[in-house]
Amino acid sequence: MMVNRSILLLGLSLIPAVAQTPPQRLYDHNIHSWIVYAGDHPVAGPWGLHLEAQLRRHDAGVQPQQLLLRPAVNYQLSPRVGLSAGYAYVTTHRYGEYPVQATFPEHRIYQQAILQHKAGCLEFLHRLRMEQRWLGQRILGTAGQQGDRTWRYQNRFRYMLRLVVPVKKGPWYFASSNELFLNYAPTHGARAFDQNRAFVGIGNVIGKETRVEAGYMQQTLLQRNARVLELNHTIQVAVFSRLPFVWNGRKEN
Repeated sequence: MMVNRSILLLGLSLIPAVAQTPPQRLYDHNIHSWIVYAGDHPVAGPWGLHLEAQLRRHDAGVQPQQLLLRPAVNYQLSPRVGLSAGYAYVTTHRYGEYPVQATFPEHRIYQQAILQHKAGCLEFLHRLRMEQRWLGQRILGTAGQQGDRTWRYQNRFRYMLRLVVPVKKGPWYFASSNELFLNYAPTHGARAFDQNRAFVGIGNVIGKETRVEAGYMQQTLLQRNARVLELNHTIQVAVFSRLPFVWNGRKEN
């Protein structure tokens, strides 16, 4: 009798757990367009400056999605290894079927390492980046009004693998990349997986220091509520530059 009663009590205790179903996953399909400028400008010896600006638009460019500004200091450790440390400012707007409550700012500092190598005609690039993020949010009052701004701190790790395939010896090339974003402690409620960006495109080298690249990127982004998964189809056009800065009319070597 004692055994049967224990089994019955155990079964009754499991009923709520079985009855609870995981929240239904919601999918949000969006069409975005990103315009990017990224410059790695030599200044003196191994030192340089990174200047980056991204204008990100939603609904095929009709509405704002994000604005990103990202300066940094570069140090070229060797021909194949580069180090950077910098700051980023991001403004995220409301967009999509499941938008954030309000437009919010974000401040970041970050550190990264870039490693490059070749295998025949194939060119590989590995980028590892650590980010410390401060995300702004408004406290909602009892009547739904937005009150004072608070800041939520969060850490994130990013790894990108990029492959470039030159087209013979001409100025054209094919490019593809995949970048994984992972949150790590303290996450303050965010899941480990943040997003993934898969890109494929074509580029053209203009002179020795500038190239233009255009392509398609699939951004898979898990919102903070872990229920909405954004599938963002993105057209990206980017200009990359390595023009050295000129001081007093002379290039720094």
